[in-house]
Amino acid sequence: MGNQGKLNKKYHGGKYINLLVDADRSALLKKISLDLPSITLDERQLCDFELLSTGAFSPLDGFMTRSNYESVLDRMKLQDGTLWPMPVCLDISEPAARPLEAGQSVVIRDPEGFLLAIMHVQDIWKPDKQKEANLLFGTNDRSHPGVDHLLGSTGDYYIGGPLEVLSLPLHFDFKQLRMTPPEVRGLYKKLGWNRIVGFHTTNTIHRPEYEMAIRAMKSSRANLLLLPGVAMTGPGDFDYYTRVRCYRHVVGYFPPESAVMSLLPIFSRMAGPRDALLQCIIGKNYGCTHFIIGHQHADPIAQNGSNSFYNSEATQAFVQQFAGEIEIEVVPSDELVYLPFEDQFCPKVDVSEGTETISLSSLDIRHRIRSGRRIPRWATFLEVVAELKKAYPPPSKQGFTVFFTGLSGAGKSTIARVLYAKMLEIGKRPVTLLDGDIVRQNLSNELSFSKEHRDINVRRIGFVAGEITKNRGVAICAPIAPYASTRSEIRTNIEAVGGFIEVHVATPLTVCEKRDRKGMYAKARAGLIKGYTGIDDPYEEPDAPEVRVDTTGISPDEAAQEILIYLGQMRFI
Repeated sequence: MGNQGKLNKKYHGGKYINLLVDADRSALLKKISLDLPSITLDERQLCDFELLSTGAFSPLDGFMTRSNYESVLDRMKLQDGTLWPMPVCLDISEPAARPLEAGQSVVIRDPEGFLLAIMHVQDIWKPDKQKEANLLFGTNDRSHPGVDHLLGSTGDYYIGGPLEVLSLPLHFDFKQLRMTPPEVRGLYKKLGWNRIVGFHTTNTIHRPEYEMAIRAMKSSRANLLLLPGVAMTGPGDFDYYTRVRCYRHVVGYFPPESAVMSLLPIFSRMAGPRDALLQCIIGKNYGCTHFIIGHQHADPIAQNGSNSFYNSEATQAFVQQFAGEIEIEVVPSDELVYLPFEDQFCPKVDVSEGTETISLSSLDIRHRIRSGRRIPRWATFLEVVAELKKAYPPPSKQGFTVFFTGLSGAGKSTIARVLYAKMLEIGKRPVTLLDGDIVRQNLSNELSFSKEHRDINVRRIGFVAGEITKNRGVAICAPIAPYASTRSEIRTNIEAVGGFIEVHVATPLTVCEKRDRKGMYAKARAGLIKGYTGIDDPYEEPDAPEVRVDTTGISPDEAAQEILIYLGQMRFI
């Protein structure tokens, strides 16, 4: 199983792994699969699976075994000495790992249960994730989204072994743009291309990025392969359907038959230098002779606007150090700024002191689009602005969620009903009230009041609110929602499709207890009820809600008015 397309340290002779089996082998594996345990891949795991299957991750022939995983972490090489900077592992939960053992085979399925592959398990182990985070990301800081995902969302165990692939993951969109590495390399032959510079991005391409690509094409005397990452959207980023429509417009600005686009099913690991090197290897597998490493490449700052985790020059130098080993030339690019008097872009490092410059990052443009502000013509293309505005209208035409959180008896439901009535009175959008008790009665009546089930109920409220928001409606939610991590998760999901306004009804516990008509707080203090929020189960107060109100000395109408004022300030109403 591990010998398909013999490993080649420097990819000499154009040998690349192909994990897809022929029809006879596929028929046999389908029969065998009926008696094998199954593992269902999530969205991130599907990305790695597809890149393994198509050869984009050549020379890997499956998810990494423990020896390769540890070798990659410690010395950035597979056991056979092949350069490889990032682990590609299949994580599973402890219950899923318990019945498995090395030497057996498992079925790999997509979330719909569709048979994708047979994996021949060679290793099962529990990784040291703190060590992995330090070596891979250079930090254990949970504010780094890659670290946070690794430490908080991946399974406790890894399993490794070669794959026999029966089918690639199903895609129903942009089929003409989803080419495998062999298909892309075949296209080069048809076009007569010999020098190709790869450009990977998960952001919308605006004028600076376009200028960067043009400069790279000129300096390397090469045509362009655009490899946009389309599998998973970064925090707050535009959805990939919108981005692909924008990419299509931008490709039209390059000289005729000088640029090809192939969508890359990859999730952003955002691991700085190691991630940038992995992207170069992927580019090599797609036939690139050159690869662009830009400013803040593979850095979370491009996604969330936080402080930079990695030094851009150090990342570029790191990749150039290994470029010869994978036989690709790195094309580094400095930050470009706009010179308004010259009407052109220029590397920031080349600008003379005192020269006026302007710059708008992808993050800046994203904020401007979402807030309904004007985008200067020098910053991007008219067609791109039109696509973004169509998908993300100004706040006055967006859907949004008002998410109340606070202790029982704080006044959430009453204020929510007042706000609901006010929004219906305005009459600009459909409005839905999702009170915690009402949702529990109609959507979650099978749930108990355990900590786990209360959290499930809040997530269900968040999901419904997200669907309402996505369809340009208004969702008003009033659960207790005591856990900050759950509220953050709901915020992230909803902000991807519209507005999210968190309202902390910060009425003190002593006041809430006095208002308790059902005597629930008294029962909790007497030990008759366990896990009651505010008594023996914590309420985690929001750090920075959009609105914070204390109903101790104000009426529900006055509290609702504060929320309406905020909505007006943000142009939602």
